[in-house]
Amino acid sequence: MQRRHLIHLGFGAALPLQLWAAAPETPRLLVVFLRGAYDAANLLVPTSSSFYYEARPNIAIAKVAALPLDASWGLAPAVADSLHPLWLKNQAAFVPFAGSKDTSRSHFETQDHIELGQPEQGSRDFRSGFMNRLATVLGSSTRLEAMAFTDQVPLILRGERPVANQALRDVNKPGINATQAEVIASMYAGTRLHGAVRGGFEVREEVSREMAGDKAAEMEAASRGAIAPKGFALEARRIARLMRERVTLGFIDVGGWDTHVGQGGATGQLANRLGELGRGLALFADEMGPQWRNTVVVVVSEFGRTFRENGNRGTDHGHGSAYWVLGGGVRGGRIAGEQVEVKAATLHQNRDWPVLNEYRAVLGGLFRRMYGLNDTQLAQVFPGASARDLGLI
Repeated sequence: MQRRHLIHLGFGAALPLQLWAAAPETPRLLVVFLRGAYDAANLLVPTSSSFYYEARPNIAIAKVAALPLDASWGLAPAVADSLHPLWLKNQAAFVPFAGSKDTSRSHFETQDHIELGQPEQGSRDFRSGFMNRLATVLGSSTRLEAMAFTDQVPLILRGERPVANQALRDVNKPGINATQAEVIASMYAGTRLHGAVRGGFEVREEVSREMAGDKAAEMEAASRGAIAPKGFALEARRIARLMRERVTLGFIDVGGWDTHVGQGGATGQLANRLGELGRGLALFADEMGPQWRNTVVVVVSEFGRTFRENGNRGTDHGHGSAYWVLGGGVRGGRIAGEQVEVKAATLHQNRDWPVLNEYRAVLGGLFRRMYGLNDTQLAQVFPGASARDLGLI
């Protein structure tokens, strides 16, 4: 089935895009970016580490409260009803000590670094995000439609391939109302673009109706306009319906993770947000139905946080993080990638988790498995990187 959708190129321009129904067997990829740097050590808890409990006297999650994953790790109780069931079904894996080599500890610089996916050294091309390059590589061999569930096309999806976006916030208040859409469409009457423009507005209205409905009274303000975890939980099923039916490469950012003050432990600020995010991901998995077996969700963040708690019972900007890989076909129920014993001597600069699993290598290995990409194709997605297969699918 052929569809059309208005796309934004990230520079204020809007163009009509044909949107096709995705073939059932086409792999689906959703990248979830946690903007603000979530505290990985209070999600994936190093329960075997006495140093963890020494370093976090007020915010550590007690070993008896954490959900046991293996001899070294436990899971935050906040996701007991969402991520843990996926783990038990071998549909969730975690990659600790993951991230980029960027040590600036700047939210914006490191977010840009990861979204671009370009070599560590040299100048950056801010017109080329790695998911757009992935879409370009895949576009010649598969029917693929990419969409950002964001207000604007994010850096990660900018590039030569046109990409659609659909804001999740304020979907009941479109930037162009029906009267304005009719006026714009009439301007193209009698031209070859008339059908495309009118069709684009029709599909935009259809998607907005689908993604409208009950909204939270308020959503947290989040870095770079990212939706809050509670908002994601409210929208997860609508996102899944779009990805189940026609979107095969999706991106969403979720904000509110910069927990410098009053972070909490098994309960509290961070636990509440993890709970909301986890419920959203569980709802997404459920709504995907049989397509869940063809779907991979990757959850990343710009960096981790300091391993020791600060004087405000929070954590500060760190380095290594933990990535999540979810999906019906994921080889889950395990902690993947290179690891090291969690103790003071293994911290990066005596303060953070180190990065042992570089994000481009990890994602490159995953994309090779998902799409059968060869070395030449992977070099187009992540130039200068060497893919590392962690056997995640």
